[in-house]
Parts: sequence; C-alpha cells; structure tokens
Amino acid sequence: MGAIALDLGEKRVGIARTDETGILAVPHGVYQRRSLHEDLDFLANLARELQAEVIVVGLPLNMDGTEGSQAQKVREFSRALAEKSGLPVVFVDERWTTAEVERAMREAGERPSRRKEKVDALSAVLILQTWLETQRKGGDEGCRSSRSI
Repeated sequence: MGAIALDLGEKRVGIARTDETGILAVPHGVYQRRSLHEDLDFLANLARELQAEVIVVGLPLNMDGTEGSQAQKVREFSRALAEKSGLPVVFVDERWTTAEVERAMREAGERPSRRKEKVDALSAVLILQTWLETQRKGGDEGCRSSRSI
C-alpha cells in the first residue's frame, strides 16, 4: 500500500513515503510551511503525485499518553488534509520519534542540532515505518484513525 507520512512542525513538515515495494519507509524531504491553504494544497498534491492511499501523521502525545494543545492542532490540520486530499489520515504516537532519530544521528557522528531538516525527514520515516510494521502485524497498536474523530 502506498503511503506518505508527515512529521508536522510549526515551521517545517518532514515527509516520508513508502518505497516501490510498499514495505519500507524512505525519506522524501522537508516542506517549509507557508500558510494553511498552501500547506494543504502542497501536501494533498504530493499525496496524489506519490499515489498514496493513506496519509500517516505523527501525533505528539504528552508523556502520560494524553493529548495536549499541540496534538489538537495536528488533529485539526489532519482533518482539513483528509478533506482536501480525499484520503484517510491515520495517527501514530510520535512521543519518542525525535529522541530516537537524534540518538541515531549522534551515534553516526552527526550533530542533530545542525541538521534540523534531516531530523524532521527521518522522524517522518520512523513514523511511517512504525505504521507499516503495525499493518504487517495486522493490528493498529499505536495508531489512531482520524476517521473516528
């Protein structure tokens, strides 16, 4: 199944997509946010261009698993994106995503603080890979669908 994943930030959106086999998540890049209208247009068009069947969005939950104001903003944006694109949007808990990516970058000898765009794109990869693995296992643990909001 073709999918794209988004790591939504205030200034940037990290983007990942599935590879040709639909098994692995690969980085697609980073989009610099402009305005709500432009952001929705760009991401909906990108999803069509990449022939995505689903959009996976990282949901920034609080450490105790509750949703705060940032998670609410992500949900609102995702609702609008689902409407604009006509595609289902699902959520993946992203609480540890950035920390995992930064740790991996440090282990590889890179300084995450100097590579924020790379962190965003790799966070999207981790979000998508988590969702893909969950789909292969036949469950939805850690994933929440926007269709149920």
